[in-house]
Amino acid sequence: MTPAITVRPEAASDIDEAYRWYERARGGLGAEFLAAVRSALDLVCERPEQFPVVYRNTRRMLLRRFPYSLFYRIESGAILLVAVFHGKRDPRVWRARR
Repeated sequence: MTPAITVRPEAASDIDEAYRWYERARGGLGAEFLAAVRSALDLVCERPEQFPVVYRNTRRMLLRRFPYSLFYRIESGAILLVAVFHGKRDPRVWRARR
């Protein structure tokens, strides 16, 4: 059974911000970023425990084409997407998210 995904509002904002940045950089690139995020989430749903715990019970999956990571938790059999962060951002920001 595929676990349900809950996207925290902060994570949705992260995705939207990155999408808009990529679209301004080159038309269509934002859509490619969204496709990469969707593919990554599909893989997380298939094998949620495959990716390493990087902070407390939060796991990280690196996107392949874009310098972003998905940070998520497995809670009661469901996936909670906490953040979608650029690799150069200060990790203390997403770590403060509950």
